[in-house]
Amino acid sequence: MTSLIKPLAQASAALALCAGLSSPSFAAATTPAQTAPTIFSPGVISGAGHDSAPAFTPDGDTVYFGRQAPDTAVIMESHRIADGWSEPRIADFSGEWSDMEPAMAPDGSYMVYVSNRPARAGDKPGDGFYNGKAWPGKASALWQVRRTGKDWSAPERLPEQINRSTSIYAPAVAADGSLYFMHPNAKTGNFQLFRSQMRDGRYEEPQPLPFSGGEQNDVDPAVAPDESFLIFGSRREPASKSMDLFVVFRGGAGWGTPQWLGDVVNGPNSDAEARLSPDLKTLYFSSERTVPAGYPRTREQTRADLKRIAAWDNSLYNIWQVPLRPLLEKYRGEGGAR
Repeated sequence: MTSLIKPLAQASAALALCAGLSSPSFAAATTPAQTAPTIFSPGVISGAGHDSAPAFTPDGDTVYFGRQAPDTAVIMESHRIADGWSEPRIADFSGEWSDMEPAMAPDGSYMVYVSNRPARAGDKPGDGFYNGKAWPGKASALWQVRRTGKDWSAPERLPEQINRSTSIYAPAVAADGSLYFMHPNAKTGNFQLFRSQMRDGRYEEPQPLPFSGGEQNDVDPAVAPDESFLIFGSRREPASKSMDLFVVFRGGAGWGTPQWLGDVVNGPNSDAEARLSPDLKTLYFSSERTVPAGYPRTREQTRADLKRIAAWDNSLYNIWQVPLRPLLEKYRGEGGAR
């Protein structure tokens, strides 16, 4: 769920110097050995809008993602081409309602996403309620489309077992069909993370994850297909003024303690909407980080700055990527569940 929809962190700050439309990377001086994130498909998928939540087909050759403005949210589709990614177009099942946060089933047979589409045809979108206030017309529920050959089925609303309120966001699908999502805590109003076990083709009663109790906002779960680890956004310590990314591992004793992903992956502002590549080699996430301008500058550098700003570098969410396996090895070794 992006910061245009949930105002959990709003600001942008500079992290490193870059020019043009290349893929800049940013590393904190405290941990120079760690690979720094790079921008994903700048000017194409990471564009001038608010772009987030990439969901890849199992072969990695097609990506669906959310593109937003204050009153617009749509799911886009792009295909891998020889020199990068094709110009995104509106996904066949999107464009009529406010749609966001696609999540692909690991086998590619269906996709779950968030929409304000009303449950009954002809009704208007309802209101959402989270972070202590009402959001007119921002009701959200989880919907599903199934792969039918090269096309997608008509959207189907998930059962009320899942859509238990008007503020359900951030789906993630495990290999066995179990569903993770976020939903406001009844007492605090903060978002917390839930899981519903899929059993015999039906969703069981959703249960809160043991490390997410609603004391602070926990958002946007990205779960491994085998549910051995999960990456999510949170305002818990050491995050204070921003949304940061955390990882938590599951072992024989259950879920461990969430661990902060450090000051190389996390920037000074909002980092959220974690997603995993199908081969589990890459972590994708959305960030408000921007590229600073050091002074004095040449006019050529400034022209490149303006080109980059027009294309993507404007402090809205863009999609970033970083190698995943080194992060898993590092944090599993530092206390992850076994």
